[in-house]
Amino acid sequence: MRILFQDESRFGRINEERRSWSPANIRAEVATQVVREFIYAVAAVSPLDGLISSLVLPWVNTTTMSIFLNHTAMQFSDDFNIMFLDGAGWHKSNDLRVPENIRLVFLPPYSPELNPAESVWEHLRENSFGNRPFETLDEVEEVLCAGLKKLHDNPLIVKSLTCYKWINTISLTSN
Repeated sequence: MRILFQDESRFGRINEERRSWSPANIRAEVATQVVREFIYAVAAVSPLDGLISSLVLPWVNTTTMSIFLNHTAMQFSDDFNIMFLDGAGWHKSNDLRVPENIRLVFLPPYSPELNPAESVWEHLRENSFGNRPFETLDEVEEVLCAGLKKLHDNPLIVKSLTCYKWINTISLTSN
């Protein structure tokens, strides 16, 4: 049995200013832009071992969520997966196709602090996107994919971001 936490996030050409370092008496200059072009990342993290399943998609809806669930089910095909997620409409749609090795469990409303997958987005924004304007949406996609690949390749980083103390006390037993 595997415990997963799922979330999605929007990335685009609107960038937020992040803290940055500069020498004393010199004010850091940060370029900003507001261009309303976006792509979405969907991820499910396994906090106990730091594994992650992710896709970069042009939008999120019931169809793309079904594709993501199938992708995750194939990635973790040897496990029965309990996936915790928020109550977004596409998570609860009657048309959602949930693979047999995944069971969806909904987190309480308005409680992002219970979802460790949220930490992945903050990490990506801080380490891959901070204070950086993008010329094209393709450039955003390249940076997003590179950041997700680093997380896929480094489960210890994912575990350090997502294995909250209360999750670490969960013992998984098979019956």
